Amino acid sequence: MSEENLNQEEIQDDSVKEEVIYLSGMYRDWFLDYASYVILERAVPYINDGLKPVQRRIMHAMREMDDGRYNKVANIIGQTMQYHPHGDASIGDAIVQIGQKELLIDSQGNWGNILTGDGAAAPRYIEARLTKFALEVLFNPKTTEWKLSYDGRKKEPVTLPVKFPLLLAQGVDGIAVGLASKLFPHNFIELIDASINYLRGKDFELYPDFPTGGSADFSKYNDGLRGGSVKVRAKIEKRDNKTLVINEVPYGKTTTTLIESIIKANDKGKIKVKKIDDNTAEHVEILVHLAAGVSSDKTIDALYAFTDCEVSLSPNACIIENDKPHFIGVSEILKRSADSTKALLKLELEIRKSELEEQWHFSSLEKIFIEERIYKDKKFEDSENMDQAVAHIDHRLEPWKPKLKREVTREDILKLMEIRMARILKFNKDKANELLKSIEDEIAEIEHNIENIIDFTIEWFKHLKKKYGKGKERKTEIRSFENIVASKVVVKNEKLYVDRKEGFMGTSLRKEEFVCDCSDIDDIIVFRRDGSYFITKVSDKAFIGKNILHLAVFKKNDKRTIYNVVYKDGESGNFYMKRFFVTGVTRDKEYNLTKETKGSRIVYFSANPNGEAEILRVVLKPKPRIKKLVFEEDLGELAIKGRQSMGNILSKNDIHKITLKERGVSTLGGRKIWFDPDVLRLNADSRGTFLGEFSGEDKILVIYKNGEFQLYNYDLSNHFQQDILVIEKFDQRKILSAVYYDADQKYYYVKRFEIDEPEGKLIRFIGENTDNKLISLTWVHYPRLELTFGGKNAERENEIIEVAEFISVKSWKAKGKRLSNYEVDNIKEIEPVIKDDYDHHEEEVEEPETEQDSKPDKKEEVDDIPFEVTRPKREDDGQGSLF
Repeated sequence: MSEENLNQEEIQDDSVKEEVIYLSGMYRDWFLDYASYVILERAVPYINDGLKPVQRRIMHAMREMDDGRYNKVANIIGQTMQYHPHGDASIGDAIVQIGQKELLIDSQGNWGNILTGDGAAAPRYIEARLTKFALEVLFNPKTTEWKLSYDGRKKEPVTLPVKFPLLLAQGVDGIAVGLASKLFPHNFIELIDASINYLRGKDFELYPDFPTGGSADFSKYNDGLRGGSVKVRAKIEKRDNKTLVINEVPYGKTTTTLIESIIKANDKGKIKVKKIDDNTAEHVEILVHLAAGVSSDKTIDALYAFTDCEVSLSPNACIIENDKPHFIGVSEILKRSADSTKALLKLELEIRKSELEEQWHFSSLEKIFIEERIYKDKKFEDSENMDQAVAHIDHRLEPWKPKLKREVTREDILKLMEIRMARILKFNKDKANELLKSIEDEIAEIEHNIENIIDFTIEWFKHLKKKYGKGKERKTEIRSFENIVASKVVVKNEKLYVDRKEGFMGTSLRKEEFVCDCSDIDDIIVFRRDGSYFITKVSDKAFIGKNILHLAVFKKNDKRTIYNVVYKDGESGNFYMKRFFVTGVTRDKEYNLTKETKGSRIVYFSANPNGEAEILRVVLKPKPRIKKLVFEEDLGELAIKGRQSMGNILSKNDIHKITLKERGVSTLGGRKIWFDPDVLRLNADSRGTFLGEFSGEDKILVIYKNGEFQLYNYDLSNHFQQDILVIEKFDQRKILSAVYYDADQKYYYVKRFEIDEPEGKLIRFIGENTDNKLISLTWVHYPRLELTFGGKNAERENEIIEVAEFISVKSWKAKGKRLSNYEVDNIKEIEPVIKDDYDHHEEEVEEPETEQDSKPDKKEEVDDIPFEVTRPKREDDGQGSLF
């Protein structure tokens, strides 16, 4: 091969090498472009207006089409496709999502149901138009920044000039490439109030408000930033002990998915449900019928623990600002929205001021031009060309130029020369002056508003609240949830068996010894005769070792189950006795309750669920110099210690036999119960109001503000309604005196009765009419009431009523006795003349001090507190009732 040919080949090889594009470079450039496009143009909203591009284009297209009438959604989709370079399906879905939020789009037809999950009808069957709110808040061509559409044929807004925190009101959910955005919807009224507080320099708090209602715990909301969480619960009420009603569903769930989760939990044995009826239409109504023997209170907790009746949502406040994604909290988003609203309102004022100044300028020129009859000037009429005429008019205007707001331009003069003669003939000097005065007044008002732009912005928000706030009250109740321990509420869906001979336990050993009912998530505690014990999970079959002494379901942090044990130490031969509890140990790790010396063994063991003590009969083995071979030992005298304590010596001699002589009472005393008003639940952890020490058949009395009462046991799983007026330990000796307003008779009544109804029955004691109002309650034996009269009887002297003499003690079913036939304006309880025989508060157990609060809480007294009553609203007056 010649040298020339060789050089030619090398040149070709070099050119081939220059055209090589490596895959890594392609991925880096192309994928970055794709990711940026998805983030900026598809999934994440802009902070300026709170809209994704498709939403913004839909709003712009609807504004172009708006004539006050409804348009087919199919037509709206077609109009939007001039701006949105994607398929009609994505536009249609976005329109439906906006329409279901009922803020920007006024919909007509079947738009689906967010409660049931039903989809909307086809776009050709449903119609839409912009709401008045959207027309007022979203659009202003004069303050809008424009850009060319994707094909260059039309202009579309870069962002809409939104004068409201729209992003927080609607919420957003978008998944991009490498990041996601999830902002929950917030309450319309609360957003306006927060904006006003911010503008005034005050603090504010924002929590989501979900369109599906329910209740939510926002204690870990974290201002909507990553890492936060919100627990949302369905609203569950008890219709009766066998029927639960779900009235509201958690955000993001539908009645269909909720029912499916309940059925799934029932199939797995977590809960026991007999039947489910879905009566949802405009409002949610799911009836959950319980199986026989199932606790409704525990089922409510189980629904929250094992179904979609409680869900955890994670916010992720991601927005686009200056074409870059940013993570900022909802408080900062609201601040920037309020600042943006203030800036837009100021810009609108400045534009309007400029327009008015221009109008004033030309109106002034027109007035001068006509009043001074410049159009009749001979030099003006003799002008040879347009330039001479313009120059002459400009010269004639010289004396007035210092009073004008800007210079007179050629365009101004040409516009004057276009005034028609008909207009000149109709010219009225007074009207011209009035017009100038009105323009000057409006300019002065605008200048004042610009100088006080914060106050002007606050008034704008107040205007929005007054005009559009009706019907937009909070739907989601803000609550603090108590953590539900699944093992405490799960249905006992399994049976535990033990094979002591082979050392196995499990739920599949149906031919062996039955131990107890349990659930498939329970822990089991196992004790052996050598003193070893451990905790393990329930399983079908598991080896737990031979010489099994005791096994049972283990409750974590249980300090009321006390184990009474006597064991022999293998090294010293001494017999030790101990009482201890096991609150929590590492699962599947073995522990020992003896001194762990070789040959140690348990000679007596008992497990006592309420800390009962025992008297043991001990028989010693005969031995020289032992005078007393039989004696008794009261374990109640032993202190309850931890599981690792050695215990006290029972005997240093050999024991022949230990038997139970007598089972004693609980050494733990009654159970101290508190009521936590934040979660409306009982607890034994010193949270809330101390109710007392409960044991045996003790009950809790709850009286509600609507005139109902109910007796409860002190089970910690009990659920209580809202609006509790009184909650306390029930004392059947006490007599209740109640004053109520009868809506049928339109008079006040008083009644006295004892509470003797069975536990669990909700009783309404002020009559069946739901308009009846409970006015007051007192436990005083001899209460006195002072009546003040009003209306036509306002001059009548106050009347004192001795209630015990006025009416005798009857059943709660009795109507009671009318306090007066005259119009009562005020009722006040006054100091009784006869004091009570006993003070029921002194009989209550003193609330123990806790580590969290060494000072006792101030307990509200029911007795001897004067109260004021405002007359309930009647047809002939405008006053409201107490509740």
